[in-house]
Amino acid sequence: RCHCCLDSSTRTLSTPSPGLILPSKSSSLSSPALSSNGHETNSSSSSSAPAETVAVIHPQPGTHTRSRQSKTHHYAPIDLLPDHTLLQIFSHLSTNQLCRCARVCRRWYNLAWDPRLWSTIQLTGELLHADRAIRVLTHRLCQDTPNICLTLETVVVNGCKRLTDRGLHVVAQCCPELRRLEVAGCYNISNEAVFEVVSRCPNLEHLNLSGCSKVTCISLTQEASLQLSPLHGQQISIHYLDMTDCFSLEDEGLRTIASHCPRLTHLYLRRCTRLTDEALRHLALHCPSVRELSLSDCRLVGDFGLREVARLEGCLRYLSVAHCTRITDVGMRYVARYCPRLRYLNARGCEGLTDHGLSHLARSCPRLKSLDVGKCPLVSDSGLEQLAMYCQGLRRVSLRACESVTGRGLKALAANCCELQLLNVQDCEVSPEALRFVRRHCRRCVIEHTNPAFY
Repeated sequence: RCHCCLDSSTRTLSTPSPGLILPSKSSSLSSPALSSNGHETNSSSSSSAPAETVAVIHPQPGTHTRSRQSKTHHYAPIDLLPDHTLLQIFSHLSTNQLCRCARVCRRWYNLAWDPRLWSTIQLTGELLHADRAIRVLTHRLCQDTPNICLTLETVVVNGCKRLTDRGLHVVAQCCPELRRLEVAGCYNISNEAVFEVVSRCPNLEHLNLSGCSKVTCISLTQEASLQLSPLHGQQISIHYLDMTDCFSLEDEGLRTIASHCPRLTHLYLRRCTRLTDEALRHLALHCPSVRELSLSDCRLVGDFGLREVARLEGCLRYLSVAHCTRITDVGMRYVARYCPRLRYLNARGCEGLTDHGLSHLARSCPRLKSLDVGKCPLVSDSGLEQLAMYCQGLRRVSLRACESVTGRGLKALAANCCELQLLNVQDCEVSPEALRFVRRHCRRCVIEHTNPAFY
């Protein structure tokens, strides 16, 4: 404890300080049990708790106790630091660490709960009772502004599998200034909770719902829609949306998302296996500002879908269509023609892609920096020579398992693409001589290979 904060002549009323405690697995341990946020509790109290992670209330340090120390105080070096310096130190701590600091002494308690330190709440742990943790934390942060946390802008609870709609309901009610919400892997979240958050948090820009398999759509609640003026429309301000592994998302759901989120710039739909080309038509129609789009493993997407994606034209910088086996040179030709500013393309596993598609891409997208055409058996040295001629700023190229690629294509790349930083030729039939040529011409290039003769 900080002795400077103890006063034997006064008492203070107890004020709640939340700690998120993980009970000890064994009641026989006599040593303190470590909580999920670093707090220590006696094993005797842990053994009597139910077998789950719970949120508990700790009294303010120094409450209901009298100091028995002599009048001579012994200051620790950190006690001499002024408040503004301690606040600067505390600003680098995580949520769990701040909660632990609040238990040291009364001075630290008051500093640790300074609203300026609480722009972000970050919780982790599969066993964490996330609903209760969020409720306790927001309750404490709402003491100065009843029922509203004006400073809280980011809530990250990735991997908290026990988070439910009740926890998000608290966030929606108490955090009107929320700008970033990440609930990846929280598979108990449903549409209803997401609708309430986006309706009550008008400044929300970043939403990560990856792995939330129950979420099928994003829209405003009916109540919020009725309150909007016709001029405003039913728009949501989200710019970044990650719905990777949202297996229940279908074309109609993506159509609703596109119509309500016209400001989208980053959209990730990896392994949303029910989406088809029709969904991409609505996306291009309503979200013209999309810069990054991932459709990896959306196996129902084909050339028609890429034609719709190409309507994004000059905005698109990042495109991933890995393992979309229905895509051929036809779809790639549309992308090359209408997306000249493309920087990143992942077409791994698109077995219908050939040197012709690669040639169109090279001629029309000279700013390309990263290309993955691994497991495209029809890509050969001819396509690589076109890339080397027109895309000399390439930095990362993956040709893994491209069985038609030989040393000729690699030498062309190395001779023309001096900025090359990564080359993956694993499972390719290339000679050690070709690999040495690459190493001589691209000294900063990391070569990933499976040729035991090259070292």
